[in-house]
Amino acid sequence: MKVAVVGTGYVGLVVGACLAETGNDVQCADLDEAKIAGLRQNRLPIYEPGLEPLVERNQRDGRLGFTTDVATALRHADVVFIAVGTPPDEDGSADLQHVLAVAAEIGRNMDRPKIVVTKSTVPVGTAERVRAEIARHTATPFHVCSNPEFLKEGAAVEDFMKPDRVVVGVDSDAAAAVLAELYAPFVRTGNPLIFMDLRSAEVTKYAANAMLATRISFMNQIAALCEVVGADVSLVRRGIGTDRRIGTAFLFPGPGYGGSCFPKDVQALIRTGGDVGAPLDILTAVQAANERQKRVLVDKLRRHLDDRLAGRRVAVWGLAFKAETDDVRESPALVLVRALVEAGADVRAHDPAAMAAARRELGDAATFVRHAFDALDGAEALAIVTEWLEYRNPDFARMRQLMARPLIVDGRNLYEPQRLAREGFTYDSIGRPLACASS
Repeated sequence: MKVAVVGTGYVGLVVGACLAETGNDVQCADLDEAKIAGLRQNRLPIYEPGLEPLVERNQRDGRLGFTTDVATALRHADVVFIAVGTPPDEDGSADLQHVLAVAAEIGRNMDRPKIVVTKSTVPVGTAERVRAEIARHTATPFHVCSNPEFLKEGAAVEDFMKPDRVVVGVDSDAAAAVLAELYAPFVRTGNPLIFMDLRSAEVTKYAANAMLATRISFMNQIAALCEVVGADVSLVRRGIGTDRRIGTAFLFPGPGYGGSCFPKDVQALIRTGGDVGAPLDILTAVQAANERQKRVLVDKLRRHLDDRLAGRRVAVWGLAFKAETDDVRESPALVLVRALVEAGADVRAHDPAAMAAARRELGDAATFVRHAFDALDGAEALAIVTEWLEYRNPDFARMRQLMARPLIVDGRNLYEPQRLAREGFTYDSIGRPLACASS
């Protein structure tokens, strides 16, 4: 099938590479000349495990191309995916200017009937706006579909190739038949391909992310309660997660959710509910709880350092909002680093993949070090923010020697508290009793 993907960001690049992998003829279009030039040389603008080999192999075999000539890519295609950004506007709503600009370009280049698929995360009613914008520029018949993505950063290729489900909002049986054929290789094992109306598909995306964000914030608040009453959130999580009605996913407490999806989508859904007179009070609380949670490590450091951060050296492990990505958008680590720097601390930070992205956001506020242990030299505390594998089993004896004070505040509960106490550390994690070295 001939496919065009407009937008080569996180979603567009994964969609294009994975569709090419299953034999489709895919052209990915973007106006960013530098990005396209890099992609043609197999230089990816994002860090995503497994994606680079797909791009390289499918370019080599002629199934995947990259171009700045959007018009030609559109005329090439029978199916067009819109995968451009929808950043939050000043009022929290999704900014659709790029989506609608692509729709207009599609209309101007509608040389034959096509299926247009919104892959970008967009609020309810966007498909109708896309249809109206295309129709302003063409009399050629076309279909509009909504196909929300459910890709986890760090596991996006796996999620696309072996999805839990594929959700598609359609306007006709003919469009459904084409997309069923396109997605057939990905649902062969029986995971559902769910067709529904356009508005339901648009709401499904926001509702899914809002539910996951709610579980995270709920568990973070349970963790805070555990710390106050002396309970262990790890045991509580096991106790509730084994209930089949609840399950274990997204019940790990942490420093707050971040990234390009949850914060933006929760805010956009709150805005949509307000606009139509259906206030989403639960999500307003979730959003507020998450903003407070992003300061939990700062508060712990203040307590242990007698509220005197000025002049203290603090090591930070992890800058990406989660492991296996270089994405620092809405990362709790940036909140932590900025708060520490504002208080006068000397911050030394490490991340296996996200240092360049973090440096663009933080400038010279922190010292970025090449190796994780370089951050520990003379540090009076270590704050762990991202759950990278390389942080999970470090040499604690060496850490103890390097640090000026054996204090770890762990936003990801990577270690067993009693072991850290035996290793000579004061170890403060999320929702578990404080562990201290015996005197």
